[in-house]
Amino acid sequence: MKITIHRGANEIGGTCIQISTEQTTILLDLGLPLSKNSKELDVAALTPDAVLISHPHQDHFGLIEALDQNIPVYMGELSKNLINATRMLLGNGLLKNELRHFKAWQPFAIGDFIITPYLVDHSAVDSYAFLIEAEGKRVFYSGDFRAHGRKSVLFDTITKNPPKDIDLLFMEGTMIQRCNDDFPTEAAVEKKIYETIKGQENITFLISSSQNIDRIVSAFRACKRAGKTLVLDIYTAWVLEQLKLISKNIPAMEWEQIKVKLSFGQHEKLKKNRDFFGDFRQRVYQHKISKEEMQANPAEYLFFSKMSHYKTINLHKKIKPVSVIYSQWLGYLSGSDSDYYGSEAIAGYQNDPQVNFVYAHTSGHATVEDLQTFAAALNPKILVPVHTEHGNLFNDFFENVIQLSDNFEFMI
Repeated sequence: MKITIHRGANEIGGTCIQISTEQTTILLDLGLPLSKNSKELDVAALTPDAVLISHPHQDHFGLIEALDQNIPVYMGELSKNLINATRMLLGNGLLKNELRHFKAWQPFAIGDFIITPYLVDHSAVDSYAFLIEAEGKRVFYSGDFRAHGRKSVLFDTITKNPPKDIDLLFMEGTMIQRCNDDFPTEAAVEKKIYETIKGQENITFLISSSQNIDRIVSAFRACKRAGKTLVLDIYTAWVLEQLKLISKNIPAMEWEQIKVKLSFGQHEKLKKNRDFFGDFRQRVYQHKISKEEMQANPAEYLFFSKMSHYKTINLHKKIKPVSVIYSQWLGYLSGSDSDYYGSEAIAGYQNDPQVNFVYAHTSGHATVEDLQTFAAALNPKILVPVHTEHGNLFNDFFENVIQLSDNFEFMI
């Protein structure tokens, strides 16, 4: 079995790993890089038999459009729906790739390979690790994962009953040089949100990923406890609509203390894509809240959105200070990649006297201690760091480490 890390051996994001037998080649993820300094990947030159996408974050799927459209791309069905919803709301149209689905813990074949997806706890819903078997070898790709989210039982499931006889483990190391001490659990994030909104005199904005379901649950629980109303943007409402298919315990727009704020642009996108959004398009209007309603009693609302809605923030802060809870990685607000997610503008609120800027975030990635538990459970013959800027540190914490470089061919 031949292995090449096209990208991801020495950076976070933009992951793309190739595994080949004599007859079959697959790619593990095909992500858009997060760093401006990342080397360009010639996707058109890649001719795999298939691509596996671990989860619906851009740094893991963002380059699949550059593939030959006849190459099958495998992902969870929920991931496909979320990615396409984003594209529709941005006016980009549906993905044109040949998309195929897999289900957790159900093995499937691609040529010589037998692949078993493992559902994992991560800050994106529908996230997977993969066991890949061929030619008598067993490779495990961790994808992005953690052990401290609301789905930590998934981490326990793998570590207490791990796959055996792993020849090579690709393990992410995002947190190898970071700590998670300020907010070690989602409960700590929920507590900070509640403390911020309970006595607020104006509206609060919570900026986070709409795919971070744990964070939405934390926001809703904090609102319920504080007697506030959680306001969602249209994309977040759609994400929760999709999750009804797998759980009845996740907040949805029909729940009390939840409203949806529709912009004119989103309204137009719903009208133009009636087939895609189905009856959601009509039902969402039953739960909408207007700008005037929010302005009439702003202290009653927590507005959750991936983007910061600068115009709305600036409108409300003219009257009295607003709170902005930033609930993503702080690194997006500084450094060479500070325009990621429009974060240059968000960073400006840190020094704005009319903004109470609050940080409340727990990582979507495993801590060093949890990485050690994971590696010990799988006990691989070879451990290869990926999705990390500090692979050289792995030898300090793990055994059997081989640090590969991008574009280096390795045989097992």
